[in-house]
Amino acid sequence: MSGGALRAWTDPTADPTEPAPASAPASRALAVRQLRLTEFRNYRRLRLELAGTPVVLTGDNGAGKTNLLEAVSFLAPGRGLRRSRLDEVNRQPRSDDPLPASGWAVAGVLDVPGGRVAIGTGLETAPAAGGEGEALRRVVRIDGRPAASQLALGEHVVAIWLTPQLDRLWVDGPGNRRRFLDRMVAAFDPAHAGSVAAYEQAMRQRARLLAEGRSDGHWFAALEDTMARHGVALTAARLDLVARLDQAARLGVGPFPRASLALAGEIESWVAEMPALDAEDRLRARLAANRSIDSQAGITTSGPHRADLGVRHLDRDIPAAEGSTGEQKAVLVAIVLAHARLATLARGHPPLLLLDEIAAHLDAGKRAALFDEITALGCQAWMTGTDAVTFAPLAGQAQFLRVDAGEITPG
Repeated sequence: MSGGALRAWTDPTADPTEPAPASAPASRALAVRQLRLTEFRNYRRLRLELAGTPVVLTGDNGAGKTNLLEAVSFLAPGRGLRRSRLDEVNRQPRSDDPLPASGWAVAGVLDVPGGRVAIGTGLETAPAAGGEGEALRRVVRIDGRPAASQLALGEHVVAIWLTPQLDRLWVDGPGNRRRFLDRMVAAFDPAHAGSVAAYEQAMRQRARLLAEGRSDGHWFAALEDTMARHGVALTAARLDLVARLDQAARLGVGPFPRASLALAGEIESWVAEMPALDAEDRLRARLAANRSIDSQAGITTSGPHRADLGVRHLDRDIPAAEGSTGEQKAVLVAIVLAHARLATLARGHPPLLLLDEIAAHLDAGKRAALFDEITALGCQAWMTGTDAVTFAPLAGQAQFLRVDAGEITPG
């Protein structure tokens, strides 16, 4: 998609047929009031007007419900709830399309504390490095102005999501748990995503140098310094949230189980025991000493990328991973609700909650408690399911929409 076309679709003031959002009074709410998609998954072009209340999306599997949640997730920093490559999000063209599909775009008008903001993001092509061919990049506009990077979205939007894939969070590898934790940390510290990105980029560059057999000590030292500084910063932020979340999750939410959380790892123990500068020095020295080991292993053997989030189901006094499928899901929901409470207190408003197939593995009592908590928090939760009856307790409190092959109707 060209820059002009993207701007016209993601900046309401750029198109005379699309009036600028009306000003809004100061509010503690965070809510999507208008969502517009173009060439996104199975939506060629879509515009939704929303009430700011919770949103219930029902319809058959494959109708496009999760695609809408994914679109909303792109209004926050990160790769979206599916972690897809940028080109995977493009709508696949059909033979009867009048024009070939172009790059995808997502635009939203949101209520935020104190006013209203227009956010647009999408896929753009740009000349590749060296001037040969084209490269894909994601661009972001906020109130019609280009943002330096997608990290700027974190100043306005915090979104936490649960998908069916996360039902296995406690039994999957630690990488998924770290990503889940980092999204929750970003609700309190928008700069956290930048620290994670800087650390991981330096780690990848160092690994490439090791694989190539490079021996430039100054280059390695610069990368290891970046890893040490950002690694300790992101570890401190993770530990701070885990400590607060542990206290909140131990209290429980209605019929959901009480849970405990702890972040385990070598670097985590250093940051907990010594001043940050000392921990940086120690990590910097460890990375330098491990260059030969890491080169042979093909991985970076020390660092916060090896930490793991440990969770226990306190009501049964077992690791969360040892519970039944339903118990694992209940612990996960309990932690998300505890986090939403903490985020509401810290930022003055709750985050957006994107809850895909949330009713699966939850009995009627837990579903009712979840809906009550969403209502009490005053958050805009986007929920999907195949049957509207499942969400009947939210009648009169949520906006019900029926999704059918990319078509949206009240329902």
